[in-house]
Amino acid sequence: MAMCTMLRCASVGLISSLPRISHKNALIPARLLAKTCCNRTLSTTTRLCAELKFTDKHEWVRVDSGVATVGISNFAQEALGDVVYCGLPEVGTKLSQSDEFGALESVKAASELYSPLTGEVIQVNHDLADNPGLVNKSCYKDGWLMKMTVSVPVELDGLMDEAAYERYIKSIAD
Repeated sequence: MAMCTMLRCASVGLISSLPRISHKNALIPARLLAKTCCNRTLSTTTRLCAELKFTDKHEWVRVDSGVATVGISNFAQEALGDVVYCGLPEVGTKLSQSDEFGALESVKAASELYSPLTGEVIQVNHDLADNPGLVNKSCYKDGWLMKMTVSVPVELDGLMDEAAYERYIKSIAD
């Protein structure tokens, strides 16, 4: 099966590459195959799982190897202002999708946090206790809130990708 796919790829790539091959710049077949076929990327679950998904409550989630990292979106952190306190769940807490799991307080307001997925909390970002401003400075990297297992993977299908979330933000801002 893999050999058939490589040969199919090689034949398509070879036909499109023939005009580029000259007697001065001839490629050996293996290098031609590598040049025309191997640089193509097929979608893989690893790549897809690393993408951000968003909720309508402005939480984001990134799933990697069955572990979901959860935080708040840039839109949410900007709306909150300077975050001064993060109330997060304890490790071992079991959550259902949309369950409240904590709160963020800022100089402007307080906001509840809602679980984007069903699962169990396996880690919280303890750095936020001493430095809650990480949520503002790096909401998608250092300012993550918790990590959890993914008990119902199909729930990811109901979340928005980045483009849909951007459209959602525009629709509520109007």
